Amino acid sequence: MSASGGGKAIIAALAANAGIAVAKFVGFVITGSSSMLAESVHSVADTGNQGLLLLGRKRAKRAATPEHPFGFGRDRFFYSFVVALLLFSLGSVFAIYEGIHKLSSHEELTSPIVAVVILVVAIVLEGFSFRTAVHESRELKGDATWWGFIRQSVNPELPVVLLEDTGALVGLVLALGGVGLSTLTGEPVWDAVGTICIGVLLGVIAVILIVETKSLLIGEGAGAPLVRTITDALVGGPVERVIHLRTQYLGPEELLVAAKIAVSASLSTEVVAEAIDNAEARLRAAVPEARLVYLEPDLDRSDAPPVDEALDPSPR
Repeated sequence: MSASGGGKAIIAALAANAGIAVAKFVGFVITGSSSMLAESVHSVADTGNQGLLLLGRKRAKRAATPEHPFGFGRDRFFYSFVVALLLFSLGSVFAIYEGIHKLSSHEELTSPIVAVVILVVAIVLEGFSFRTAVHESRELKGDATWWGFIRQSVNPELPVVLLEDTGALVGLVLALGGVGLSTLTGEPVWDAVGTICIGVLLGVIAVILIVETKSLLIGEGAGAPLVRTITDALVGGPVERVIHLRTQYLGPEELLVAAKIAVSASLSTEVVAEAIDNAEARLRAAVPEARLVYLEPDLDRSDAPPVDEALDPSPR
């Protein structure tokens, strides 16, 4: 699955969240709504998260060094992981704490209409950010489902922005419901309940992101379809089959491929070297993200396991 894209979605989310955060804080100061406060902190965290994602993309472009010979592509995975942790700590934990505090204090809302107007405007702005993220993601996900795209994409930013925006939209609806029910019933408990629901929602999203980005951060290989493409590209001419194959993403757009390929014992060194060069050229043409390729020739022994048995390419 392609790893490119995501820049427009991050910038759109950053602009929307910054404006929304200011408006929500104003609304909290006027109304005293805990839902508004939880949503304010949520938007501040999201704004910081978009900044971290942009920072990760910038740092990942640094040239390789002797200490980091494979480059810094995994910086994008790292900063996405940090974003997931911040979403959990600043968003989920704070919202649940504020909701529980509100349950015990029974503080009345003031000027709830201000909160309603701000939340409606925020829904419109978040909808714009969500639409941008969906548009960029649709070009990359292909025939996969949205859940499959989130699970399998090696682009760490788009799943983060998609889930953040989804959580923001649902959280705004929950906040709107909490403020609305508190206004209609005169019971501030509904505002507290809405706040707790927002915290639980953010916690679930954060856990999903932590699990998915952790898999990329510690080193994830290509999925089964891409493994088959790599194998098919390597086989040809003097290369009779792939004996052993290992892959790992060094960054969203940089795949390491290491393979042991079977050649005949009767071939000369020059022919084997040419076969390796040709196999590497076919691989790079078929899989452009295969930036680092290491091929080792070996004899074709009939008792050696085929590549399907030597490596289980199933995705996480």
